[in-house]
Amino acid sequence: MATAPPSTYSAVTLNINGEKHSLTVDHRTTLLDALRERLDMTGTKKGCDQGQCGACTVLIDKRRAVSCLQLAVAAEGREITTIEGVAEGDQLHAVQQAFLDLDGYQCGYCTPGQICSAVAVIEEHAAGWPSAATDDVRPEAGPPPLTPDEIRERMSGNLCRCGAYVSIVQAVARAAEADAAARAAQAQQGTEHEGAAA
Repeated sequence: MATAPPSTYSAVTLNINGEKHSLTVDHRTTLLDALRERLDMTGTKKGCDQGQCGACTVLIDKRRAVSCLQLAVAAEGREITTIEGVAEGDQLHAVQQAFLDLDGYQCGYCTPGQICSAVAVIEEHAAGWPSAATDDVRPEAGPPPLTPDEIRERMSGNLCRCGAYVSIVQAVARAAEADAAARAAQAQQGTEHEGAAA
């Protein structure tokens, strides 16, 4: 007696922006299509659908990923952040604010992917990750200066057909400065707290 072929569908629970979403998806469904078509999270954009343009960039476990090449079933159990989850309530993320202040967008179609990518770029840089533009890649050298060349190289996976690159680089630089200042203030608070406790 022939056995039935295995189902090509699975029930998955996706942790998106701190909320769990349960759905049944075809194994071939991309995370991008699950977000847009099944969960109505349309902030993540479909551009080339081939992993080339970066419009669909999201954060998976705080690292950037093009969601058009990520299967939804492979994202189960991982922490997914889309553009809808970058802000803290009504408080914009520093990257979002910098994009607004410095006109880091024109038509806005690529902007959600640009912002998600920039958030990860700032984290990667702060952690000391080198890029192809980094002169000294030795770990003891620490994070390289976040020059315009560094930013351009690190953001090179995100295309902007309107050509807002100058403003995007400026926005990432400003957000990185704000992030560095926040980290320094947090470290100072920690040092003061430890001194008071002693």
